[in-house]
Amino acid sequence: MSPLRLPGPPHRVKDPHRLIAESGADLEGHGLKRTMGLFQLVCFGIGAVVGTGIFVGLSDSVAEAGPAVVVSFVLAAVTCVFTAFSFAELGSAIPVSGSSYSFAYATLGERLAFLVGWCLLLEYGVSVSAVAVGWSQYVNELLDSLFGHQLPAALSAGPGDGGVVNLPAVIVVMMAATLLVRGVRESAGATAAMAVLKLTVLALFCVIAFTAFERGHLTPFAAQGAGGVTAGASLAFFSYIGFDAITTAGEEVRNPRRNIPFAIMICLGLVTLLYCAVALAAIGALGPDAVSGKPAALSLIVDRATGSSVGGGVIAFGAVVAIASVVLAVMYGQTRILMSMSRDGLVPRVFERVSPRTSTPVANTWIVAAVFAVPAAFSSLGMVVNLTTIGTLATMVAVNTAVLVLRRRNPEVKGSFRVPLYPLSPLLGVGFCVYLMYGTGWTTWVQFALFLAVGALVYAGYGRGRSRLAAGS
Repeated sequence: MSPLRLPGPPHRVKDPHRLIAESGADLEGHGLKRTMGLFQLVCFGIGAVVGTGIFVGLSDSVAEAGPAVVVSFVLAAVTCVFTAFSFAELGSAIPVSGSSYSFAYATLGERLAFLVGWCLLLEYGVSVSAVAVGWSQYVNELLDSLFGHQLPAALSAGPGDGGVVNLPAVIVVMMAATLLVRGVRESAGATAAMAVLKLTVLALFCVIAFTAFERGHLTPFAAQGAGGVTAGASLAFFSYIGFDAITTAGEEVRNPRRNIPFAIMICLGLVTLLYCAVALAAIGALGPDAVSGKPAALSLIVDRATGSSVGGGVIAFGAVVAIASVVLAVMYGQTRILMSMSRDGLVPRVFERVSPRTSTPVANTWIVAAVFAVPAAFSSLGMVVNLTTIGTLATMVAVNTAVLVLRRRNPEVKGSFRVPLYPLSPLLGVGFCVYLMYGTGWTTWVQFALFLAVGALVYAGYGRGRSRLAAGS
């Protein structure tokens, strides 16, 4: 096979060797401490992934695909697998905190890197708001199971959902920020404990739901055809958002060149098996029509299968813990990406400051919490899921492309993992991502185009003139 030919280097590409040296990726990273091992990193990945998408968003995916939602989850997982290969190679070759943003800066140039970082505000930032809204829904479900009462709608939902302000969503964001500023060791320990608990709860759900399984609930299997499966996969993809957060820990994990690729693959494999099992058990127990449109469907299924509200209360408690861990892990990833962008001068310097006492970016964390508590308080889950999904898929296109460019221009930059079936694998990753982006609908594309246009204006007005790479510093 002839080597893939690419155009000449774009404007302002940051040399990968310089990127690694500046971050201290093979030593101690820029004031950060290496405290996470492989187990903690896998738990961190699971903590970032398993949450609102499966506990709340399952009902929306079922509404589009019916019983074929299992195929939708597999299709979303295949998209993630090809991109996960690219993340694993880049994460082991360039083990820094910036994730997709840093990979793009080392290959695609500063302009595109800034837009990738801008899209990551959707993936890591806006999804915090979406996840917090889902957390609020299960808090009410838990309160109903325990006490027979729920919070008033005015204090537990945004204006779009018939309320005034979503107070629980704000509280969980602030709780996560409080834990994050205390230190990465404390955050990683809490995330690991919550990851184990959420996996246990979902496994318990599968055991209970399969006792009420009826084969007839699976027919017709794909009543909406391929279009329904694709639309379901675009929604199901939201359930996988966050696995790439593993690469944001590049400067706080021990032996990152080995542990990052392993953690990505282990996390994605476990999550895919779990999602397919949960989807199959839920539909088999209750039927697609009963699951569709029920935000707290898993608790409802367990209540009906056991004839008691106790089981549903256990599931609701697991969901509260699970979704809280997603807020924690995703906020961590967002702060580390902003820290990397700040080092490069593309966003204000306040985001790069690390506290010598806690070894965490304290001001960065509180700013992120304050900014994203606002949409959490006033928006609905449906408003941001598709926009978050298309922004994430766009960054994944950039990551798959970055592997192609890095192999071509810097073949000497290697890690412990290499993408199999190169260059077919990253090209398939691009293709699957574009296919799922198509499934989000034209209104989402218009919103995304406007979002990118704003990002381009921010770069032209602020980042371009303050770039440290351009200044030679």
